[in-house]
Amino acid sequence: MTLAEELYRCRPWVEDALAYAGGTHVFEDVAESIVAGRMQLWPAPRGCAVTEVVLYPKKNVLHVFLAGGDMDQIIDMIDSAVAWGKTQGCVSMTIAGRDGWRRVLAKYGYKPVMTVLEKEI
Repeated sequence: MTLAEELYRCRPWVEDALAYAGGTHVFEDVAESIVAGRMQLWPAPRGCAVTEVVLYPKKNVLHVFLAGGDMDQIIDMIDSAVAWGKTQGCVSMTIAGRDGWRRVLAKYGYKPVMTVLEKEI
């Protein structure tokens, strides 16, 4: 399947996850970033994730920008995403999302680092 076909197939999961992203992106923004290579699409039969490599001054981090679909599909992608992130020089992996991710990912070694709060002005 081509990247365009995978993006179209994964669109409902991406849009569902974007509903929790605080209005920062629409599907077309994410698709454009994936096609340009700034973000990576991790498609699975019943879900997908979108990552980006964040280059901080002291370390590189593989950030899970969004994920949607069946939880088991998303969890199954962690090892391959981590392995790929290491090839990109990443030393850690982060995820932004609803508070429920904290409970789900705790058993995989993830711990809270910060809480993101927002107020519209």
